[in-house]
Amino acid sequence: MKKINLQVKLPVSVIKEGDAYIAYTPALDLSTFGKTYESAKERFEESVAIFFEELVKKGTLEEVLYNLGWKRTQAKWNPPLVVSQDFHTFKVSA
Repeated sequence: MKKINLQVKLPVSVIKEGDAYIAYTPALDLSTFGKTYESAKERFEESVAIFFEELVKKGTLEEVLYNLGWKRTQAKWNPPLVVSQDFHTFKVSA
């Protein structure tokens, strides 16, 4: 199986929902959760590793990253840049 060495900096949001902490990155559209902040971060790190292992195993790494908006410059992959994360109030009529 082909091996890769990839080090990327990902934007990760951690959200508290009830008794759980949810870790999410829009760069991979990937999330996981834990009962504590630390466990959510650990599980997220494991999920990212599994995500990339499976892409390499299936031979779809480039295709999936391109579809997620990643760019390749020379031998380095760059995720889409998160420009802002703000709170906005919306009025919704239903």
